[in-house]
Amino acid sequence: MYAKYKEEADFLVVYIREAHPEDGWQVRANERDGVIIKSHKSEEERIEAASACAVGLKLSMPILIDDMNDTVEKAYQGWPDRIYIVGKDGKIAYKGARGPAGFKPKEAEEALKKLLGKAGAE
Repeated sequence: MYAKYKEEADFLVVYIREAHPEDGWQVRANERDGVIIKSHKSEEERIEAASACAVGLKLSMPILIDDMNDTVEKAYQGWPDRIYIVGKDGKIAYKGARGPAGFKPKEAEEALKKLLGKAGAE
């Protein structure tokens, strides 16, 4: 979706607290893939983890990093991850279910197209 609409909409990833820290709820897939991240104790650790995430996932869109009070996470109920589409007016146009199991990319794209005035277009 980013590649398709990046000229018409701004896309951001907001890195929040680690969903599966080594010292918390570590999952086997992370262990298998060598993704070993501890719970962040400082902004510097969160920045390092966000950078590793961007590299590991080969993200090309801009990344913002939530503060240590988890202000964005709490405001948007973003943990562990979630897709939002926000209009130019600042109003939420789409709030996806908690991811990754709740991600519905086609549903999010339809909401974005509607916001861009392209509903029903392909």
